[in-house]
Amino acid sequence: MCLNVMNTQNPLPLLEFVQCPHPEGQHRMAYWRWGDPQARHVVVCAHGLTRQGRDFDSLAKALVVKSPKALQVICPDVTGRGQSDWLSHAAGYQIPQYASDMLAMLGQIHGQLGPDGGVQNLDWVGTSMGGLIGMVLAGQAGLPLPTPIRRLVLNDVGPAITWSSVQRMQNYVGQFGLYQDLDEVASVLRALSQGFGPVPDDLWREMSSHMTRPGEDGALTLHYDPQIGVPVRAMTQEVAAAGEAALWALYDQIQAKTLLIRGQDSDLLTPETAHEMTLRGPRARLETWPGFGHAPTLTSAEQMEVVAQFLLAD
Repeated sequence: MCLNVMNTQNPLPLLEFVQCPHPEGQHRMAYWRWGDPQARHVVVCAHGLTRQGRDFDSLAKALVVKSPKALQVICPDVTGRGQSDWLSHAAGYQIPQYASDMLAMLGQIHGQLGPDGGVQNLDWVGTSMGGLIGMVLAGQAGLPLPTPIRRLVLNDVGPAITWSSVQRMQNYVGQFGLYQDLDEVASVLRALSQGFGPVPDDLWREMSSHMTRPGEDGALTLHYDPQIGVPVRAMTQEVAAAGEAALWALYDQIQAKTLLIRGQDSDLLTPETAHEMTLRGPRARLETWPGFGHAPTLTSAEQMEVVAQFLLAD
């Protein structure tokens, strides 16, 4: 199902949906498609915990323009966010369900290219939670991917996540109310997102416009299901440690060429973890960006050029 038409004069993404299974039935996940719908080179851009797919508008447009060949960029609204359905049970808001949803989405895109086509090159750009989903998909042989992930960009995330950053997320995820207008939303989100680094006010306001939905009495509220915070708040240090061991095992199996981006002031990805990621598994190439914490928005010309050169190089 497509709701918008992209054109060269005023490019807009196509909004499409895929039906995804969950233990109680099915839900609908939204994704935004940029570029040529028939392109066999697919780049998936997956967002962070409380964000949504329109975070990647700038990067998606830049990749489509810069690519010397046909390219499509797919930016999902992870379930519970943006235009996607909310789950009836909060326990479903975890990485295994998200990874399953991505497999359903990629299967649909692969099928849309016809019996003689299909996805030829598959790349993944993941910010924070989106990077964890990418590691799960890239680190397990035998998953029903159209083709193995070729290049993987991990934006300020790795197998080891500091407990202090988990505690920070426990304090803010799902804790929001009603806002008078978009300016108030942008101001609140700016205060919560200091690690994103410098983003021009007009671009930040545009990004914030996709972070809202109608609330009560004409007010605005944030776009996501507050219940996505339930599994985060239930996490303990013991559970986090077990998850870290599993993620390192997955990371060690990744065959994709990998670019690791770290905000120099990140409270989630430590320098030690980033360095270890350059020595094991896919031996990621590390880019450390001063002036950023968790996590760079990938919206400046310099940031987008780094990502584009990595993804589009022969």
